[in-house]
Parts: sequence; C-alpha cells; structure tokens
Amino acid sequence: MSNAAQAYARTSVTTASPREIEAQALLKAARQLQEVQTNWTGPGKEMEQALLFNRRLWSIFMSAAEGNDNPQPLEIRQNIANIGVFVMKQTVEMQMNPDPAKLKSLIDINCNLAAGLSGRG
Repeated sequence: MSNAAQAYARTSVTTASPREIEAQALLKAARQLQEVQTNWTGPGKEMEQALLFNRRLWSIFMSAAEGNDNPQPLEIRQNIANIGVFVMKQTVEMQMNPDPAKLKSLIDINCNLAAGLSGRG
C-alpha cells in the first residue's frame, strides 16, 4: 500500500463515526465469508480465518451490548445479544459440518446490519 493510501486509511478510520466503523467491520467479515462461499473447495485455512474474524467481531458486539455503560435501550441490546448467539451457533455448526450454504445466513446478517448502521437499511 502506498504512503498516500496508508495515510488516507488512517484518516478515514480516525474521522469515521463508531457506526461507520462497525458497518465497515461487518462488511469486511461478510466479504471474507462470501469469498469462502464463492470459492468453496472444502474446509480450509480461509474458512477458519473468515469464521474466526466474524466470531471475534460478534464477541465484541455482544460484550458491548452487555455493558452497563451502553446507551442503547435494553430491547436493542437484547436483540444484538440474541443475534450474536445465533451467529456463534452457526459458526460452530459450520466448523463441525462444513457446508458453504450455511454461510449465507452469516453473510446476510452482517450485510443487513451494516446497511442499517450506514443508514441504507
């Protein structure tokens, strides 16, 4: 990456709102999962890395939803936690019984939430 591109990337991250950063992270996870699904040759390193990134991202969302300092209404926090539990269950299911079709729900969830966070949903 060129110095100019690196500077732009740093600036865009530091000036982006938390919602935009969350949306970008969800889209990155969705892209990784979509790439695994599109180029499926069986379970492998790419699948494990994509699932790990998505799981870590959702762990952060779930932890934030549980925090007492979270300003969101309880109902929204509970919805995030419930979606997170579903994501974790789907991830484990995918790891135990790999099937590219199982990635669709994870991709859809991430894309839909990213669209909502970006104001496009």
